[in-house]
Amino acid sequence: MGGGSAGGGSAGAGHSTGAGERAELVETLDKHRGFLRHTVRGLDDEQAARRTTVSELCLGGLIKHVTGTEERWMRFAVGGAEAMESVPYDWAGQFRMADGETLAGLLAAYERVAHETDELVSTLPDLDLVHPLPEAPWFEPGAGWSVRRVVLHVIAETAQHAGHADIIRESLDGQKTMG
Repeated sequence: MGGGSAGGGSAGAGHSTGAGERAELVETLDKHRGFLRHTVRGLDDEQAARRTTVSELCLGGLIKHVTGTEERWMRFAVGGAEAMESVPYDWAGQFRMADGETLAGLLAAYERVAHETDELVSTLPDLDLVHPLPEAPWFEPGAGWSVRRVVLHVIAETAQHAGHADIIRESLDGQKTMG
């Protein structure tokens, strides 16, 4: 029964120093980011912007949404609801590509945000730090989330949308991310 990680000792049986946990969080998030990025591989801008279902979703829009969601939640992790809401966000346009947006540009923005998130998760002093959630009908009044829960939420959001993207891609041209 090993309590340590490869290449390093443990601080005690069953005790984590946090570095292992942080690496696992980043690794898991990056795995799901990779599924999402793989789904748009080989597409042009017109294909990335095409809606293949009755919803507003398109593949480029999903990349745009996940980028914005990750960026907003990481602002929350650092500075709470005020920081999260400090930058205007296009709620209506977040799921579709706007005129002039390209898939390459959206992927570059996603890569930038991913790098910033990975650095943040690796360096934040306390994953247990709790911030009160912003007021919204989907949050319990007065509730708060720890930085750890925020990262877990971003992982879940990314995984969920990678699944949506797989359905859209299969509807678009029959390609599948997995299977």
